[in-house]
Amino acid sequence: MTRLNRRMFKEDKNTGFGNNADAVGGRLVAKNGEANTKKTGIPFFEGRSWFHTLLKIKRWKFIGLIFLSFISINLVFTVFYYIVGVKHLNGIAPVSTLDEMSKVFFFSIQTFTTVGYGHISPDGFAASIVSSIEAFTGLLFFAIATGLLYGRFSKPNAYILFSENAIIAPYEKITGLMFRLVPYKNNHLTEAEVKINLAWMNIVEGKRKTEFFQLKTEIEKVNSLVLSWTVVHPIDEDSPLFGLSYDDIIAKQAEVIIFLKAFDETFSNMVVARTSYLYNEIIYGAKFKPMYHRSSNGKQTIIEIDKLNHWAPVELPI
Repeated sequence: MTRLNRRMFKEDKNTGFGNNADAVGGRLVAKNGEANTKKTGIPFFEGRSWFHTLLKIKRWKFIGLIFLSFISINLVFTVFYYIVGVKHLNGIAPVSTLDEMSKVFFFSIQTFTTVGYGHISPDGFAASIVSSIEAFTGLLFFAIATGLLYGRFSKPNAYILFSENAIIAPYEKITGLMFRLVPYKNNHLTEAEVKINLAWMNIVEGKRKTEFFQLKTEIEKVNSLVLSWTVVHPIDEDSPLFGLSYDDIIAKQAEVIIFLKAFDETFSNMVVARTSYLYNEIIYGAKFKPMYHRSSNGKQTIIEIDKLNHWAPVELPI
């Protein structure tokens, strides 16, 4: 079967992935669509785009990082005020050391945010310099934080969920490799187009090699993506999967890589989404259960997002 596949099917050379199987570790594309790579040989800070990192981290991490940075900077300036001398801050009449520290810390926050309630003020050149630097730092901090917040808020996103598993199911009189996707926000996507690449490991001239094939789909493009979309690759004589058993797919360590792009009318921009299915995430002999239905009053279509990965076992045609 290996020789048959190599003779009949042309490899895809435009995937961007190498074909040296011994140099590749694990899956090529993670479930979240990120490339499963780690870059070395460059200093840590030079190898990181902090702008991209801060735009992509989870919301709670972003808010936590901003809050932690805010508190940390003010603690640093609190130390600076202590170095200059608390006596150079007018309006502080401490009852205890803790009371004094809290008043200096909150004065730092008021200066950092340029609120300046006025009951505490710097007295002397050194204290004034520290407070001026802090006010300037605060302006920069909030400008950066506001820019990042806007960037996260306005960043185009496909908001697409993929089924956890791909399946091999009956399709017409043959079988098909299928997966399902659905938009889960209230954005409207048009001109949605999907491409599927198959990667597997083969032994060529005694060496392990990763081979890539582009899989044709029943429908490659839809004008409007408003419901769930079950993408189907017919496993016919033109498919690299034709004649392969599930054990063959496992032996070849197959990975199905999905690329989706669509036009978001709100952003007036193209958005993309990616994912992949490893051989052990492909269910052999299954079909997806319906995930949308008519509303009780017959005036709307109800899409049940939580049923995206619901499937049932089914007999495959021999």
